[in-house]
Amino acid sequence: MEIESTLVNKNGDQLKVIYRDIDSVLELEGRAVSGVHAYCFYKDKFVIVYTPLHNCWTPAGGRVEAGETPEEAVVREVREEANMKVLKQVFLGYQDIFESNKIITQTRSVCIVEPYGDFLSDPDGDITEIKLIDPGDYKKYFDWGIVGDHLMKRALELRDSLEQ
Repeated sequence: MEIESTLVNKNGDQLKVIYRDIDSVLELEGRAVSGVHAYCFYKDKFVIVYTPLHNCWTPAGGRVEAGETPEEAVVREVREEANMKVLKQVFLGYQDIFESNKIITQTRSVCIVEPYGDFLSDPDGDITEIKLIDPGDYKKYFDWGIVGDHLMKRALELRDSLEQ
């Protein structure tokens, strides 16, 4: 599935976004992935993190570091931001964000996770709190529009298959 949408960046600019479902990292077709977000589930709860820099709740995620694969970035970001271990991970899709004269590619994954222990702090200081919420309540915390709705629906379907 392909969804065309828009988002507003931190400068207030409205940017075109094209989201595409994928079932494998091979479908990224050699794209340079710069960011990741993971729809993480622990038991029947959805994991979200709070970032005071952007004053918002969001799924765990961040930049892909040099020499790192998108899968490795998800594992690292989930560990750093939520103090959770990724047990299983499947790609949901990717989105291209058209900003000025460049395209920014980010992946979206669904993960089954378990805590390492109590959340103490994000090493980068970007995240100050985590919550485990009912997945049906995610729009109380963040709203990524039609793309976000599609991602949550697909994440819940894939979560069920990963837990079997």
